[in-house]
Amino acid sequence: MKKSVLFDLDGTLLDRDASVEQFIAVQYDRLHTHLSHIPKTDYTTRFIELDCHGYVWKDKVYQDLITQFEIETITWKALLNDYETQFEFHCVPFPDLVEMLNTLKQQGYLLGIISNGRGEFQTKAISGLGIQDYFDVILISEIEGIRKLEPEIFQSAMTRLGVLARDSVFVGDHPEADILGAKNAGMRTIWKRSSQWLESKAADATIYELSEIASILEQFNY
Repeated sequence: MKKSVLFDLDGTLLDRDASVEQFIAVQYDRLHTHLSHIPKTDYTTRFIELDCHGYVWKDKVYQDLITQFEIETITWKALLNDYETQFEFHCVPFPDLVEMLNTLKQQGYLLGIISNGRGEFQTKAISGLGIQDYFDVILISEIEGIRKLEPEIFQSAMTRLGVLARDSVFVGDHPEADILGAKNAGMRTIWKRSSQWLESKAADATIYELSEIASILEQFNY
């Protein structure tokens, strides 16, 4: 019997907040000639605020930065291009990511990623973490033409893996897009706690760390 574990990306496997903080500090240093009139702390702090944990795309973020800080010697499009081409080199994994994936692979699970976001960018982020070869299927909403929490994107992943919903578990940090979406597709769910969300009442289990996943699967008798 085939069994699968599928994952969200941002906030679940990728520590996006840490990645953004690292990237934007390096971007400031790399483009200091254009940004030197802005204190580094102001630039990085404002970017993080405007980014809103990734829910605002960076074209809007950089246009706002250009206006607010009166940046005149570089365009928002150039800043955006720098983000799109350089972010993958600053992707920070959550602790125990590779060890967890190795454990699940050794136990025979099929693994997948279902991520909302832009196809090329999310693909590069997965590559930046160096984990693409662990996964049997990767679905990104822009490419699939459908987003979480719609159950069809979860069902599509399971179909491609050749597994049933009752034999599949989804791990994510968003109480609605990840947990409710997967539940509506008939999957069991593990909520990875996030400072952005108070709780997920619908989840079958809750974890703080990725290292807890294997023991949770055992408790599911899965």
